[in-house]
Amino acid sequence: MSATFGGRSGRSGRQGKLSQWLLGRRPKETAAADDTREDLLLAAAAAGLPLAPAAHPAPGYGCSCDRVGCPTPARHPVSFAWQTQSTTDRAQIERWARHQPQANFITATGMTHDVLDVPLEAGRQALERLLASGVEVGPVAESDDGRMLFFTLTRGTPEDEDEWWPCELDCHPETMDEHPGLRWHCRGSYVLVPPARLPGDDDRRVHWVRGPEHALPDPLSLLETLTDACARHAGEEPGQAAAAWPQRR
Repeated sequence: MSATFGGRSGRSGRQGKLSQWLLGRRPKETAAADDTREDLLLAAAAAGLPLAPAAHPAPGYGCSCDRVGCPTPARHPVSFAWQTQSTTDRAQIERWARHQPQANFITATGMTHDVLDVPLEAGRQALERLLASGVEVGPVAESDDGRMLFFTLTRGTPEDEDEWWPCELDCHPETMDEHPGLRWHCRGSYVLVPPARLPGDDDRRVHWVRGPEHALPDPLSLLETLTDACARHAGEEPGQAAAAWPQRR
Protein backbone atom coordinates (compact mmCIF):
# COMPACT_ATOMS: atom_id res chain seq x y z
CA MET A 1 0.00 0.00 0.00
CA SER A 2 1.43 3.35 -0.98
CA ALA A 3 1.65 6.15 1.55
CA THR A 4 -0.63 9.12 1.02
CA PHE A 5 -0.08 12.78 1.67
CA GLY A 6 -2.76 15.42 1.28
CA GLY A 7 -4.98 12.96 -0.54
CA ARG A 8 -2.29 12.03 -3.12
CA SER A 9 -0.03 9.04 -3.35
CA GLY A 10 3.57 9.29 -2.19
CA ARG A 11 4.64 9.07 -5.87
CA SER A 12 2.41 11.99 -6.84
CA GLY A 13 3.71 14.01 -3.90
CA ARG A 14 7.30 13.44 -5.00
CA GLN A 15 6.45 14.39 -8.57
CA GLY A 16 4.78 17.56 -7.29
CA LYS A 17 7.92 18.57 -5.40
CA LEU A 18 10.09 17.78 -8.42
CA SER A 19 7.84 19.91 -10.61
CA GLN A 20 8.26 22.80 -8.17
CA TRP A 21 12.04 22.59 -8.47
CA LEU A 22 11.89 22.32 -12.28
CA LEU A 23 9.73 25.44 -12.36
CA GLY A 24 12.32 27.28 -10.27
CA ARG A 25 10.18 27.28 -7.10
CA ARG A 26 11.30 25.86 -3.76
CA PRO A 27 9.12 23.57 -1.61
CA LYS A 28 7.50 25.53 1.22
CA GLU A 29 9.59 23.80 3.90
CA THR A 30 12.87 24.66 2.18
CA ALA A 31 11.77 28.21 1.43
CA ALA A 32 10.79 28.77 5.07
CA ALA A 33 14.14 27.46 6.33
CA ASP A 34 16.06 29.64 3.87
CA ASP A 35 14.02 32.70 4.79
CA THR A 36 14.70 32.13 8.49
CA ARG A 37 18.43 31.74 7.78
CA GLU A 38 18.52 34.95 5.76
CA ASP A 39 16.51 36.86 8.37
CA LEU A 40 18.91 35.78 11.13
CA LEU A 41 21.95 36.78 9.08
CA LEU A 42 20.45 40.17 8.27
CA ALA A 43 19.59 40.70 11.94
CA ALA A 44 23.21 40.02 12.88
CA ALA A 45 24.44 42.46 10.25
CA ALA A 46 21.93 45.09 11.38
CA ALA A 47 23.39 44.75 14.88
CA GLY A 48 26.81 45.68 13.49
CA LEU A 49 28.38 42.24 13.06
CA PRO A 50 30.34 42.17 9.77
CA LEU A 51 29.73 38.90 7.91
CA ALA A 52 31.47 36.86 5.22
CA PRO A 53 30.66 33.45 3.69
CA ALA A 54 32.20 30.35 5.23
CA ALA A 55 32.52 26.69 4.35
CA HIS A 56 29.76 24.23 5.14
CA PRO A 57 29.70 20.55 6.16
CA ALA A 58 30.21 17.82 3.59
CA PRO A 59 29.05 14.22 4.14
CA GLY A 60 30.45 12.68 7.29
CA TYR A 61 32.91 15.02 8.94
CA GLY A 62 34.07 16.61 5.72
CA CYS A 63 34.25 20.20 4.55
CA SER A 64 32.98 21.88 1.41
CA CYS A 65 36.47 23.30 0.76
CA ASP A 66 37.61 19.81 -0.36
CA ARG A 67 40.93 20.31 1.39
CA VAL A 68 42.31 16.93 2.41
CA GLY A 69 42.41 16.83 6.20
CA CYS A 70 40.84 20.30 6.62
CA PRO A 71 41.69 21.18 10.26
CA THR A 72 38.52 23.25 10.81
CA PRO A 73 35.81 21.71 8.63
CA ALA A 74 32.84 24.02 8.01
CA ARG A 75 34.28 26.60 10.45
CA HIS A 76 36.47 28.78 8.20
CA PRO A 77 35.87 31.53 5.62
CA VAL A 78 35.81 30.60 1.94
CA SER A 79 38.03 33.54 0.98
CA PHE A 80 41.51 34.44 2.20
CA ALA A 81 40.34 38.07 1.96
CA TRP A 82 37.64 37.55 4.61
CA GLN A 83 38.80 40.51 6.73
CA THR A 84 38.28 43.02 3.93
CA GLN A 85 35.31 41.12 2.51
CA SER A 86 33.35 41.12 5.78
CA THR A 87 30.45 43.55 5.64
CA THR A 88 27.16 44.60 7.19
CA ASP A 89 25.76 45.65 3.81
CA ARG A 90 22.27 44.19 3.53
CA ALA A 91 22.25 43.80 -0.26
CA GLN A 92 25.58 41.99 -0.31
CA ILE A 93 24.57 39.59 2.47
CA GLU A 94 21.28 38.85 0.68
CA ARG A 95 23.22 38.01 -2.51
CA TRP A 96 25.61 35.73 -0.65
CA ALA A 97 22.81 33.97 1.25
CA ARG A 98 20.77 33.34 -1.90
CA HIS A 99 23.64 32.35 -4.18
CA GLN A 100 25.31 30.14 -1.53
CA PRO A 101 22.32 28.48 0.16
CA GLN A 102 24.41 25.93 2.08
CA ALA A 103 27.15 28.30 3.26
CA ASN A 104 27.82 29.05 6.88
CA PHE A 105 28.85 32.63 7.72
CA ILE A 106 31.61 33.98 9.94
CA THR A 107 31.70 37.33 11.66
CA ALA A 108 35.05 39.11 11.74
CA THR A 109 35.93 40.27 15.24
CA GLY A 110 37.95 43.28 16.29
CA MET A 111 36.15 45.68 13.94
CA THR A 112 33.00 46.56 15.84
CA HIS A 113 32.79 43.68 18.29
CA ASP A 114 34.77 41.00 20.09
CA VAL A 115 33.72 37.54 21.23
CA LEU A 116 34.53 35.87 24.55
CA ASP A 117 34.46 32.14 23.77
CA VAL A 118 34.25 29.72 26.71
CA PRO A 119 33.47 26.03 27.38
CA LEU A 120 29.73 25.45 27.22
CA GLU A 121 29.11 24.43 30.84
CA ALA A 122 31.26 27.26 32.17
CA GLY A 123 29.39 29.67 29.91
CA ARG A 124 26.00 28.51 31.08
CA GLN A 125 27.00 28.93 34.72
CA ALA A 126 28.45 32.38 34.01
CA LEU A 127 25.38 33.49 32.06
CA GLU A 128 23.12 32.49 34.95
CA ARG A 129 25.27 34.43 37.42
CA LEU A 130 25.49 37.50 35.19
CA LEU A 131 21.75 37.69 34.61
CA ALA A 132 21.00 37.09 38.31
CA SER A 133 23.37 39.96 39.17
CA GLY A 134 21.62 42.32 36.78
CA VAL A 135 24.63 42.66 34.48
CA GLU A 136 23.80 43.76 30.94
CA VAL A 137 24.61 40.73 28.81
CA GLY A 138 24.61 41.09 25.04
CA PRO A 139 24.10 38.49 22.34
CA VAL A 140 25.09 34.95 23.32
CA ALA A 141 25.37 31.89 21.07
CA GLU A 142 25.82 28.20 21.81
CA SER A 143 27.81 25.86 19.59
CA ASP A 144 26.99 22.17 19.69
CA ASP A 145 30.72 21.39 19.67
CA GLY A 146 30.80 22.49 23.32
CA ARG A 147 31.42 26.25 23.30
CA MET A 148 29.45 29.36 24.29
CA LEU A 149 30.08 32.72 22.61
CA PHE A 150 29.54 36.06 24.38
CA PHE A 151 29.44 38.97 21.90
CA THR A 152 30.79 42.26 23.27
CA LEU A 153 32.03 45.65 22.16
CA THR A 154 35.54 45.59 20.77
CA ARG A 155 38.59 46.93 22.55
CA GLY A 156 39.09 48.97 19.41
CA THR A 157 41.62 49.25 16.62
CA PRO A 158 43.65 52.35 17.52
CA GLU A 159 45.29 54.43 14.80
CA ASP A 160 48.55 54.34 16.72
CA GLU A 161 49.80 50.75 16.85
CA ASP A 162 51.83 51.61 19.98
CA GLU A 163 48.53 51.95 21.82
CA TRP A 164 47.51 48.39 21.02
CA TRP A 165 47.57 46.43 24.24
CA PRO A 166 47.84 42.66 23.89
CA CYS A 167 46.26 40.07 26.12
CA GLU A 168 47.31 36.47 26.70
CA LEU A 169 43.68 35.47 26.19
CA ASP A 170 43.70 36.73 22.58
CA CYS A 171 42.87 33.94 20.18
CA HIS A 172 43.45 33.60 16.45
CA PRO A 173 42.21 30.79 14.22
CA GLU A 174 45.61 29.11 14.18
CA THR A 175 45.95 29.24 18.00
CA MET A 176 42.56 27.78 18.96
CA ASP A 177 44.04 24.61 20.46
CA GLU A 178 46.23 26.74 22.74
CA HIS A 179 43.16 28.21 24.44
CA PRO A 180 41.01 25.37 25.79
CA GLY A 181 39.50 27.71 28.40
CA LEU A 182 38.58 31.30 27.66
CA ARG A 183 39.35 32.58 24.17
CA TRP A 184 39.20 36.27 23.33
CA HIS A 185 38.44 36.80 19.65
CA CYS A 186 39.46 40.32 18.71
CA ARG A 187 41.41 41.78 15.79
CA GLY A 188 42.41 39.15 13.25
CA SER A 189 39.98 36.47 14.40
CA TYR A 190 36.47 35.32 13.63
CA VAL A 191 33.69 33.01 14.84
CA LEU A 192 30.78 31.29 13.17
CA VAL A 193 27.60 33.35 13.43
CA PRO A 194 24.20 31.67 13.83
CA PRO A 195 22.63 29.96 12.09
CA ALA A 196 25.52 27.64 11.22
CA ARG A 197 25.83 23.89 10.71
CA LEU A 198 28.70 21.82 12.09
CA PRO A 199 30.17 18.58 10.65
CA GLY A 200 28.75 15.25 11.72
CA ASP A 201 25.67 13.14 11.30
CA ASP A 202 23.74 14.47 14.30
CA ASP A 203 22.64 17.89 12.97
CA ARG A 204 24.98 19.90 15.19
CA ARG A 205 24.58 23.66 14.93
CA VAL A 206 25.51 27.10 16.24
CA HIS A 207 22.41 28.94 17.46
CA TRP A 208 21.45 32.05 19.42
CA VAL A 209 20.63 31.84 23.12
CA ARG A 210 20.25 35.63 23.27
CA GLY A 211 19.82 37.23 19.88
CA PRO A 212 21.64 40.16 18.26
CA GLU A 213 18.83 42.53 19.29
CA HIS A 214 20.61 42.80 22.67
CA ALA A 215 23.11 45.66 22.91
CA LEU A 216 26.81 44.77 22.94
CA PRO A 217 28.26 45.17 26.47
CA ASP A 218 31.73 46.24 27.56
CA PRO A 219 33.85 43.05 27.63
CA LEU A 220 35.31 43.94 31.03
CA SER A 221 31.83 43.76 32.58
CA LEU A 222 31.76 40.03 31.76
CA LEU A 223 35.41 39.05 32.03
CA GLU A 224 35.73 38.32 35.76
CA THR A 225 32.61 36.16 35.89
CA LEU A 226 33.64 34.27 32.77
CA THR A 227 37.20 33.65 33.91
CA ASP A 228 36.01 32.45 37.33
CA ALA A 229 33.53 30.08 35.69
CA CYS A 230 36.26 28.76 33.40
CA ALA A 231 38.62 28.31 36.35
CA ARG A 232 36.01 26.29 38.23
CA HIS A 233 35.34 24.26 35.10
CA ALA A 234 39.07 23.48 34.81
CA GLY A 235 39.53 22.93 38.55
CA GLU A 236 41.75 26.01 38.98
CA GLU A 237 41.64 28.80 41.53
CA PRO A 238 38.96 31.40 40.64
CA GLY A 239 40.48 34.62 39.31
CA GLN A 240 43.63 32.94 38.03
CA ALA A 241 42.81 33.42 34.35
CA ALA A 242 41.91 37.07 34.85
CA ALA A 243 45.56 37.80 35.62
CA ALA A 244 46.24 37.41 31.90
CA TRP A 245 44.38 40.69 31.29
CA PRO A 246 46.82 43.65 31.32
CA GLN A 247 46.08 47.18 32.46
CA ARG A 248 45.81 49.86 29.79
CA ARG A 249 48.90 52.00 29.71
